Amino acid sequence: MSFVPQDPDFEARVRRSFAAQRVMETIGARLARVAPGEVDVELAFRDDLTQQNGFLHAGIVSTVLDSACGYAAYTLMPADAGVLSIEFKVNLLAPAVGERVIARARVVRAGRTISVCTADAFAIRDGAERHVSTMTATMMTVPTRENAGG
Repeated sequence: MSFVPQDPDFEARVRRSFAAQRVMETIGARLARVAPGEVDVELAFRDDLTQQNGFLHAGIVSTVLDSACGYAAYTLMPADAGVLSIEFKVNLLAPAVGERVIARARVVRAGRTISVCTADAFAIRDGAERHVSTMTATMMTVPTRENAGG
């Protein structure tokens, strides 16, 4: 599916917003790809982000998937909008182990207020990708603080 962004400077806006998101900075995630209705977020594997068995913690994987979905939706929103997750479901398919994880998010339907996205996370080890989780998410277009009034 091909989408046309409302904001011609969507990529710069997405990158600025992502850079301001402290949780992504804290865990070391980075934007790998930004396109209309699509975002890929990469996270290097770190021992301090693992659970007791040495796998990347499910909460960390879910956080990366959530941000990827949110930013995929955000690429299609107006320049003066913000994005907010309002619902998501995660299926954990396999332990996340490898050198890094990449979350690939895509918009399924972009509405004026509500957008539905999917994302898949892949653990990359020795150049091979293993599908480790999938998310379906609902994102809401919200006024930014500057445009919220009051």
